[in-house]
Amino acid sequence: MASRRRLAATFVATAAALALAACSSATSTTSSTGSAPGQGGSAVGFIFVGPKTDFGYNQAAYEGSQEVAKKFPDLKVLTQENVPEDDNAARVMEGMIGRGAKIIFATSYGHLQAAEKVAAAHPDVVVVQQGNVITGTVGKNIGTYFGTVYEPVYLAGVAAGKATKSNKLGYVYAFPIPQTINNINAFELGAQSVNPKAKTYAVNTGSWCDPQKQKTAVDSLLSQKIDVVTQHQDCTSTVITATEAAGAYTVGYHADASSLAPKGWLTGSQWKWGPLYDDIVQTAIDGKFTGSKYNANYRVGLQNGENPFVQSPYGPSVTDETKAIIADDLTKLKADGASVFTGPIKGQDGKVKIKEGESLQYGDPGIEGMDWFVDGVVGKIAK
Repeated sequence: MASRRRLAATFVATAAALALAACSSATSTTSSTGSAPGQGGSAVGFIFVGPKTDFGYNQAAYEGSQEVAKKFPDLKVLTQENVPEDDNAARVMEGMIGRGAKIIFATSYGHLQAAEKVAAAHPDVVVVQQGNVITGTVGKNIGTYFGTVYEPVYLAGVAAGKATKSNKLGYVYAFPIPQTINNINAFELGAQSVNPKAKTYAVNTGSWCDPQKQKTAVDSLLSQKIDVVTQHQDCTSTVITATEAAGAYTVGYHADASSLAPKGWLTGSQWKWGPLYDDIVQTAIDGKFTGSKYNANYRVGLQNGENPFVQSPYGPSVTDETKAIIADDLTKLKADGASVFTGPIKGQDGKVKIKEGESLQYGDPGIEGMDWFVDGVVGKIAK
């Protein structure tokens, strides 16, 4: 099994479609300045779309940046919160480059266009973007990365399926992008595995972090006798506290927010970006960061042992039986070839989307481009 260090070196290697060339050797690419992309800088920059104290996505990414600061004391770590997903992102990254950054982490899904623009203008700077997919020709100094977080989301679905009394689960999500859709599907599949009657009601907010919309979504779900609520939002505290106040169960996402729900917390899926960030930085410093003619995508998960996420702690109501089921499922998901998305799986329309004996593996276009809900999810995909 390749080590995390080797994976970081190879994720930028040439690959057809979305294949991960985990066994290929990375080679140095010399830029017009005479050094490989990412070398010779005095700083590394991180931009976040929201606040670093959001009990969610941005907090997890910020904590990862601070791990880089510990790992590389000779590098100044530059961070900027609340960077919009527009030309302002490019402006902030340009400013960091002006302050000596030769490695930039653009951590939001909507930062991709700005990241590509900055990478094209600065071939000596490594720019990596969190969570998206690059298609077509890309430069030698740009890549993307993410983890198969839908796997622990599946396990959290198991906890939800065992806890619900109404067989109704709620899911508050931001935008209908593949990441949110495959998370919703994985959550429902996990719940179905222990409770075939469980259904997941998906509500869209159209925002990564709008507390008022989140509160409205939670109130709507709870009014339908939903007794477990989870989410795919950047800032998570509003959904969690509103659910806790109503006496319902909650499942977290992005970061450990169990302190916000001492009674109703079940578990969650949270990012642990530090080791992956460290390896990407080291790869660039070593002059081994290379781009790809087709894709520069890097996906890691349970099957290769390099997953950048962990399961959140259990809450007080999770039974030993549920913990044992989740532990067994976790072991199964770590096996080579295992997948949350193993057929037969039907879509909402009743048609088979994944046939029996077939499965979608991490990095597969069927996951990276997922645009359908599984049977058991209630609600239409937002336009």
